Amino acid sequence: MKTEEAKYEEDILTSFEKGEWQSVPNLKDEIARYAACASAALTKDKRINIRLSSRDLEDVQTRAAEEGMPYQTLIASVLHKYVRGRLIETTPHPTMRSTGRAKKVHAR
Repeated sequence: MKTEEAKYEEDILTSFEKGEWQSVPNLKDEIARYAACASAALTKDKRINIRLSSRDLEDVQTRAAEEGMPYQTLIASVLHKYVRGRLIETTPHPTMRSTGRAKKVHAR
């Protein structure tokens, strides 16, 4: 069974092989424009300080380690997705330790 991603890639390859893709006029200008947009979007020029509970910080660090990234990068990514309206809430990810209490998930 093909994954959705594999099907998507296959569709792109088929489209390319049929000659349906064309280069944009002024390719160098377009590349420069997109590079400037990406650079502006990814520039981190402000610092903030936040206070977290020890437990929350440890859980964030655990999740970041699972994702293979620094915990500060994970926090920045979550905040970025939230402010862009792209943060998708799924079922809660269990942490290594349990509080013995059921966690409620509120969709907003």
